[in-house]
Amino acid sequence: FLFLCGIAGCAKTYTVAMARISLDCPNSLPGIPLSVLSVPMENKYKCQQCLQVLRKPVQAQCGHRFCVHCFKQLTSSGPKPCEACRQEEIYEEPISILNSSEAFPDNAAGREIASLPARCLNQGCNWTGSIKEYEAQHEGRCEFERILCEGCQTLILLTEKDRHNERECEARTLNCKYCKMTFNFKEIKAHDEICLKFPMQCKDCGKKKIPREKFNDHVKSCAKSKSTCPFSEVGCKSMVENGKLCDHEFNSTMEHLRLLLPLVLSATRARSEGSGAGEWQEDSGVGLYRDPNEGAGPMTSVQSVNALENIVCVLNREVERSSVTMEAFAHQHRLDQEKIENLSNKVRQLERTLTMRDLQLSETEQLMRELQFCTYDGVFVWKISDFSRRRQDAVAGRAPAMFSPAFYSSKYGYKMCLRLYLNGDGTGRGTHLSLFFVVMRGKCDALLKWPFSQKVTLMLLDQNNREHIIDAFRPDVSSSSFQRPISEMNIASGCPLFCPLAKLAGKSPYLRDDTIFIKAIVDLTGL
Repeated sequence: FLFLCGIAGCAKTYTVAMARISLDCPNSLPGIPLSVLSVPMENKYKCQQCLQVLRKPVQAQCGHRFCVHCFKQLTSSGPKPCEACRQEEIYEEPISILNSSEAFPDNAAGREIASLPARCLNQGCNWTGSIKEYEAQHEGRCEFERILCEGCQTLILLTEKDRHNERECEARTLNCKYCKMTFNFKEIKAHDEICLKFPMQCKDCGKKKIPREKFNDHVKSCAKSKSTCPFSEVGCKSMVENGKLCDHEFNSTMEHLRLLLPLVLSATRARSEGSGAGEWQEDSGVGLYRDPNEGAGPMTSVQSVNALENIVCVLNREVERSSVTMEAFAHQHRLDQEKIENLSNKVRQLERTLTMRDLQLSETEQLMRELQFCTYDGVFVWKISDFSRRRQDAVAGRAPAMFSPAFYSSKYGYKMCLRLYLNGDGTGRGTHLSLFFVVMRGKCDALLKWPFSQKVTLMLLDQNNREHIIDAFRPDVSSSSFQRPISEMNIASGCPLFCPLAKLAGKSPYLRDDTIFIKAIVDLTGL
């Protein structure tokens, strides 16, 4: 009995665990619509809650089946009585109580449902298959499926959702590409008519992309923009470009004065006719003037003063307008100077960048030349052309010495080069070619044996291949020239009396076509 109870307890524990595993399904869906089935549905495949085809069926302890989604909703607030049991009048507690801890996945029903024939509900789609294939491959992926747009409440194809949201939906929001403010699609066109950042074009000078908020300022300062002459109020009908307004006023001074003259005379006659007798009168332009008992002489003088004052007022207005124009030009000049300074700074920056690029290119070219002549077997042949010119430079002291490209004892071995004095060095100055061997700092020096102790052979090659000039030496291991380099290269060591210069005179076999060949051989024995 105890053994059977133990088995029953284990089975119950396993069932509860399976139920918990099955019911813990995120993003679960309600049942599959009945119309998806291609055959009549049996009641045993119907969910007792949503009355659709079971999706991931679970069986309660009363025997009724539910979709896992529906069962989770029913028991989300705790155990509940089974309404199907009540309708069938077989309700009994506690069997008819729906409890998430007592339900288990009905895999047998699930397999049966998965094999049922199915079809697509969407108009225009001819897909057919099984319920399993419908759930796994077709549901939610059908190109004929229509969904409701959340913005404009329009039915659209699922495959066109992204395009509809970006291009067609009337409820979509857009950012103004000029001021970056967010608007509804229906409002964005109206916003363009008032957007302060909207680009406009000046019809006079042709300048484009002027923000609307700065367009009026541009029109006032634009040299090509035309406006009426300041004397239009007195009859001048000229339309003048802003940049030529001063020239117009200067060239049309006499014409403007002729336009002013009738007004001045008319004002004078009106003042004469309207003046009272016997008392001093007050004039807005001049102040107190004449007694009427006085003669006509003073009257004429005052009238002249009034006319001149009116002319001065008009000219003052012209001067003020000219001052405003000059200030605008000065402001524009300052802006132009700032632009010029910014461009100059950019030019200087580009020049510095170009200089750095030239330096990098020079270093790269130098590296390429070194790699072109580089060897990794301890044998190096150095071709020296333009011998006569190079020797003249050495005699004159302009370039007394020259270095060969670097060469190596192996790919990861010692780095070396040769140093040649075409007019000699030390004891050989003026009489011999002096040739020296130089140990250089390499990338793999930490892996090499120091001091350098390999035999070095130096040769001036006979271009008839008969009698080469040869000198050889073994390094003095106590010399600093053959210790591990701590700078770019060690002190050169070699043969100051390598070859008499006399052997290079006349038809020398060592000098042909103004070219000599020097060969260095490093003995690799023991490496």
